Amino acid sequence: MAWGYLQMFKITGSPSYRVKAAQCLDWLDKNKAPGFLSHSWGNHFDFSSRTGKLPKHEPIIVWTSLLGQVYLDAFEITGESYYLAIAKSVCKWIVDLPREKADRGTCLSYVAFTQKSIHNSNMLGAAMLARTAKYLKEQTYLDVAKEAMVYSCSRQLPDGSWNYAEGENYHWIDNFHTGYNLDSLRCYMESSGDTSFEENLRKGFECYKSYFFEPSGRPKYYHNRAYPIDSQCASQAIETLVNFSEYDKSSLGLAIKVANWTIDHMQDKKGFFYYRHYPLGLKAKTPMLHWAQATTYRALALLLSKLGPEG
Repeated sequence: MAWGYLQMFKITGSPSYRVKAAQCLDWLDKNKAPGFLSHSWGNHFDFSSRTGKLPKHEPIIVWTSLLGQVYLDAFEITGESYYLAIAKSVCKWIVDLPREKADRGTCLSYVAFTQKSIHNSNMLGAAMLARTAKYLKEQTYLDVAKEAMVYSCSRQLPDGSWNYAEGENYHWIDNFHTGYNLDSLRCYMESSGDTSFEENLRKGFECYKSYFFEPSGRPKYYHNRAYPIDSQCASQAIETLVNFSEYDKSSLGLAIKVANWTIDHMQDKKGFFYYRHYPLGLKAKTPMLHWAQATTYRALALLLSKLGPEG
């Protein structure tokens, strides 16, 4: 939500959006993961998925890196050094993570308590390090980020896609994690000036556009099948397509198409967005702050910032 509020503050200049963003960021500062000196965040509940179990408050590099990017946005928009100090603290947590040293590159771990190598989390961490290094001139951040990108980009599949991870039980290709990969690689390249991954970025984005969208704008979950139609796929697709609009002329038009489809098919009459659509017309309608509301708000605000207030 803070990310969206910051975008709306940039668009409108309304102080109320800056206040709302500051309230969110202050709350996050006060509610970082316990047990760590540096800033990091996890879920406020026990969590289980097909990739394993995570206990309550155990920080993960995904949330930590994404929230670190919000603090960098806040620093750039407001100039307040407090936000940059928290971004530095985030990077301290990231560089202290376990790492898999492979024959090609090094992979940042998904969690702090064991090595868990996953491409999107590795690339998100690298992007956060590289973007922060622009301001702090920390060569260590750039070195770690470079090694992380070598790891994931050298394992990009021939068609430009990425498996979720290298383990055989992680061989699926999905929409929003691919979006994370592409946004992270673009951020790393722009922040570091490293152009050695240009072909990886080009192939990855072409693959992303061709695999994950139907003609109507409906975002598919997997590269080879649509369901479940997921709010995170929709919101991340809008965000990634907007972020790549300067690289690809068709990207912004596709972002608008996805946004229109999402509003028409996943927004309730009360205003909130649904979590998922399943086959046979089944829908998971329970409104959840992260999975649909916050991410969709951020995505639509970012799209609006690109189109302008009259777009």
